[in-house]
Amino acid sequence: MKRLNQKITLTLALLLLHTFAWAQTVPEKVTAAYQAFEQDPQLQNAISSLYITDAKTGKVIFDKNSRIGLAPASTMKLITSISAYELLGTDFKYETKFAYRKGKGPAELLILPSGDPTLGSWRWPETKEGEVLQGLTRALQKTGVKSFGSVLVANEGWNDETVPDGWMWQDIANYYGAGPAKLNWRENQYDVILQSGAKIGDPVAIVKTVPALNGYTLHSELTAAAAGTGDNAYIYFPLSTSAATIRGTIPVNESSFKISGAMPSASRQFVSTLSDTLRTVGIKLPKSVTEHHLALPYNDYTVFHTITSPPLDSIIYWFNRRSINLYGEALVKTIAAKHTPDSRTSNGLKEIRAFWKEWGLPETELSMVDGSGLSPLNRVTTHAQVQLLQHARLQPWYNGIYASLPVFNGMKMKSGTIRGVKGFCGYHKSADGKEYVFSFIVNNYNGSASALVKKMYKVLDELK
Repeated sequence: MKRLNQKITLTLALLLLHTFAWAQTVPEKVTAAYQAFEQDPQLQNAISSLYITDAKTGKVIFDKNSRIGLAPASTMKLITSISAYELLGTDFKYETKFAYRKGKGPAELLILPSGDPTLGSWRWPETKEGEVLQGLTRALQKTGVKSFGSVLVANEGWNDETVPDGWMWQDIANYYGAGPAKLNWRENQYDVILQSGAKIGDPVAIVKTVPALNGYTLHSELTAAAAGTGDNAYIYFPLSTSAATIRGTIPVNESSFKISGAMPSASRQFVSTLSDTLRTVGIKLPKSVTEHHLALPYNDYTVFHTITSPPLDSIIYWFNRRSINLYGEALVKTIAAKHTPDSRTSNGLKEIRAFWKEWGLPETELSMVDGSGLSPLNRVTTHAQVQLLQHARLQPWYNGIYASLPVFNGMKMKSGTIRGVKGFCGYHKSADGKEYVFSFIVNNYNGSASALVKKMYKVLDELK
């Protein structure tokens, strides 16, 4: 009888425990999961912030450190995306115009760019390198001009500095560190094909670049590392020469290992490629280019061709889906060029902060130095990110933002990763139909990013 009573007591205890677990609210479950997360050894020297709201009511579901500025990494891109919709408009498109001038001397080709980061991109059929060059070649043939003495790029209102403050030297010569000029080409990116030896420590040779670079060379200080070690190669821009250096390692026994770099001059590369293309149809064009920052006598030129970018929705889709830093920096500089005397990144960021201040968000919560999150100097709050995401839900362009978000862990959210930083920011609809907006950022964790991500997912799983 005693044993039977013990079994009954145990059964009742388990039922009560199950009932209690079932009855726990989402805030309670998130709180318990977050407390366990904070105690993890990976966070012993870290700071983390999690802010969750009910998407429909705005009610706070969970808040920890939401007003503390943290480095957001690429979750910054959502701030830039939402700001671009508001400050550029949903109908915004870039235009690149081409004009010519005939006179007593040689004809001139004038390029009037607007900062379009998609020109020559492989992500849309109409922006691909071949399509752009083919259309421009046909238009040039119709002008009847067979020889140009010079090529001018109108950089009026656009400052020369393509790299925002705060970007690291190790990043800026690599493809993800490509900054925007007023004239961009092929996402300002080129590929390097490398060949390694059979032994660890063997030198690595540069086979070629695609495309061939104009006025710029590469020098390899790479060595071969163990098989399976992956891409640990970094390109470093030169300080006083026209040759960049590649340092680091790639695996042994690689005959065609590809890494990608940032073009030092997109306008020079574009004009060189155009010159080679035109030569095949008998039109002469110099490979050199002159960039003008003062207003030119545009009335003396005849516009004969205009290239229009994909719509803003489409640009933002790829910006967030593939985390293209170039697009974010171009958007910030475009905001600056539209609303201020020049395109300085700092001017664009000032406009972004001022806009959101009018919506009640303190400027101190958006301490931004770039538009992509690549800089470790950015400091934004999870509260600010959620407020912008909540704002986006009520706008006619919301579907554009939502569609641009990748899916991680079964949730629509943007991820962010730089050294010591991991973040997730986005939307989620639970099994019971509840909708949430959240931002989760960790700075200065130790150990592997992959291990931390699993632990962050475990906390976010409580929203499912």
